[in-house]
Amino acid sequence: MERAVLDYFARLWNAVEPQSKDNLESYWGFVLTMGSTEGNLYAMWNARDYLGGKKMLVDVEGGGRTVRIPEQGRVNVPQFVYHCAPISLAGSDNAYNPVLFGHSSFPKAAALLGLRPFAAEGSVKYLGQCPLRGTNGIWPAEVPSNDDGTINIDALATLVEFFAAKGHPIIVNFNYGTTFKGSYDDVARASEVLTPILKRHGLYEREVHWNEEDPDAFDTRTGFWFHVDGALGATFMPYMEMAHDNPDGPLIDKKGPVFDFRLPTVHSISTSGHKWPGAPMATGVYMTRTKYQMNPPDIPEYIGTPDTTFAGSRNGLSAMVLWDNLARHSLPDQINKTLDQLKLAATAEAMLRHLQDDILKEDLLVARSDLSLTIRFRRPNSNLCKKYSLSNQTIDGLLYSHIYIMEHVTEDMLNEFIEDLKVPGAFEPTTAAASESTVISSIAKAKGLVAPSCNRLHLLSTSGGGFRS
Repeated sequence: MERAVLDYFARLWNAVEPQSKDNLESYWGFVLTMGSTEGNLYAMWNARDYLGGKKMLVDVEGGGRTVRIPEQGRVNVPQFVYHCAPISLAGSDNAYNPVLFGHSSFPKAAALLGLRPFAAEGSVKYLGQCPLRGTNGIWPAEVPSNDDGTINIDALATLVEFFAAKGHPIIVNFNYGTTFKGSYDDVARASEVLTPILKRHGLYEREVHWNEEDPDAFDTRTGFWFHVDGALGATFMPYMEMAHDNPDGPLIDKKGPVFDFRLPTVHSISTSGHKWPGAPMATGVYMTRTKYQMNPPDIPEYIGTPDTTFAGSRNGLSAMVLWDNLARHSLPDQINKTLDQLKLAATAEAMLRHLQDDILKEDLLVARSDLSLTIRFRRPNSNLCKKYSLSNQTIDGLLYSHIYIMEHVTEDMLNEFIEDLKVPGAFEPTTAAASESTVISSIAKAKGLVAPSCNRLHLLSTSGGGFRS
């Protein structure tokens, strides 16, 4: 069932299905237990070791007890041999020191794996040298995003150029369905813009030499890793593309930007099954190309297979639930469901704008990103937030809530919601009072105190994170 689910997602994401175990261009993946967060963690772990020049030489058939060493053949060892590319062969002190970019900072992944977001690396090693205009050399916590929530590709390119020129491998996390605004990063355009930069600095493709005694012992790898966090969008939007490209005529006039394995720059994708199609427990899918898969640090004999997943023990029920849903619903079924939800999202936006413009006649900050299932608006009072379990976020000093149009949402529910919003006192004041931490942060920024003097592994924004996007 798991393999059937993965084959389905491989077709959905235009990946190459494995014809043989030696086809390195084919996909590799597994069904997640934690949801997209687990997939993101696994992607960053894979990216860190791949770009860090690490190579595991394990003889899988030998159960992890026998390895192949260049010029020595098969050698028996207690566990495994773990090679890491030595700096002496790198040509740059930064060659195996990857830097993480994204407008969602992946704080848990960075902290757990010891990865440095660009802001941390910049604040520690390149203090006051941020190349973004208007920052006065101060490094922002995240790559700036556009008003619709998508990553600012020009700003990303400027930052990547700075670190690539200094020899750092590049990790970029794209969001395909951002957490609060539900927007879709244009991964295809970002790839077009970043590829010349990576080629100019020898990072689009490079040789990783990991054995000082054998100059012919090397791998040809990319010096970058592009991951797509498609928690909701990576499963929802492919059906939108099918609707748009319908052979008998488009069923919708727009489609999202290409994000999947049609792009040679994409290394990995993750999605959450409990968001779409709506599994009753946390689950999802992680997928990469076989040629990027790192071998595991151990092969426990008692499970009879390499432990190549993140969690080890996994929830087999998740694969069954996803299989059941995909088996019960044809592609036309899935397309019709997504079109219905997108139509209801447009209806919800229209209802909120009518409330704003024609009934209350005050700015409710109503907005919706292109093809998004989420609508954001001025935050209601705490009772309504509790009643409707609204997620809230402060963006540029303004208090926002949002609603997501999932399969359980009906127009009757929206009508009840709008009636509650008509009641006097339903909304909070427009702006949030400055918190103590905000005041301290402003003072620190004014004084140029953006990083401690100690050599931290990571400096991360403690508020907002990906929600800000």
